[in-house]
Amino acid sequence: VSTGMKVVDLGAVPTGMQYFSLYQLDVQGGVMITGSHNPPEFNGFKISLGTAPVYGEEIQKIRQLIEADDFEQGKGSVEKYDLYPEYYQDMTDRIKLARPVKVVVDCGNGAGSLVACELFKRLGADATMLFCEPDGSFPNHHPDPTVVDYIQDLIRKVRETGAELGIGYDGDADRIGVVDENGEIIFGDKLVLIFAREILPNYPGGQVVFDVKCSQALPEEIRKSGGQPLMWKTGHSLLKNKIKETGAPLGGEMSGHIFINDKFPGYDDAVYVSARLLEIISQSDKKISAYLDGVTPYHSTPEIRVECASDQDKFEITRKAVAYFKENYEVIDVDGVRIQFGDGWGLVRASNTQPVIVVRFEAQTPERLAEIQSLVVGKLKEFGEVKI
Repeated sequence: VSTGMKVVDLGAVPTGMQYFSLYQLDVQGGVMITGSHNPPEFNGFKISLGTAPVYGEEIQKIRQLIEADDFEQGKGSVEKYDLYPEYYQDMTDRIKLARPVKVVVDCGNGAGSLVACELFKRLGADATMLFCEPDGSFPNHHPDPTVVDYIQDLIRKVRETGAELGIGYDGDADRIGVVDENGEIIFGDKLVLIFAREILPNYPGGQVVFDVKCSQALPEEIRKSGGQPLMWKTGHSLLKNKIKETGAPLGGEMSGHIFINDKFPGYDDAVYVSARLLEIISQSDKKISAYLDGVTPYHSTPEIRVECASDQDKFEITRKAVAYFKENYEVIDVDGVRIQFGDGWGLVRASNTQPVIVVRFEAQTPERLAEIQSLVVGKLKEFGEVKI
């Protein structure tokens, strides 16, 4: 305010609603204050200029300005604004359920609690809601629906109630986790696959952008649905910008950031994504697991985090791995190195945020999966001191 800015204060909202404000209100950018799925003591800023995310070098420039105390001076203002009515109206205009889908929704005491209960009621879903009281101490479980330990309540309730699916959100509700009618997890890449099968018939030749951690089954199914797969770097801002650049009608990553860019502006609002998923399911009596019929059943590891002594070590070991595997194997190197073995793949990439190397593996058989993992991890140990 002291720099002369006119501030519109939305109060407590999930990230998707803050993104919605960039399209709905007469503003030139926005800041979301959120620690997302990090522990309660963490907080941070997600910054947008216009409707585009600010990240990487641009974020560092802002940091330098702050540290130099190099601010403009002026007389600004603060206006409190209740965006909830417009958000609900927009959602109910976009989403129409053909029948009341039976669903369990775990808000994890995060910001999704502020909208999900009311929205699912307005949409006419048969929803059982878990942990819908906002509480930043997260008294029931940590709000990260991609971690199996944190969705056990959701899985139990789905099985107990006979629900058609279960949905979980992270702390600021920009990431989604889904379990099927049996309580089996549908990971982010499989969720993108379900949406690709639904969206691509309306966009022949359309691109689908996904990150390097995703299963080989995803590009296979994108091609079968008449689309073009585009593998890109991990990171929601990176994917979002690539989708904007290419005009792709869909994108997503393993972490549960899903970007629907057909009848929606392409930002990662997990509440909208979950409502859109219910809309798809409501159009038939098919079980959600049946939406994955015919997908090649690859065997894969979860994301494995290999600890390094420092960021410098992380980057040096990753650099050596990229150089070695590029020289000796067919690779995709948009983000670290994804080694293509024909009957499987292995991924080595430096974490964006910690002194950690991220690895993941996939193959056609469990035996081949173990072989690929042993080969890649063995090489990493040759290149430096790692803890795995």
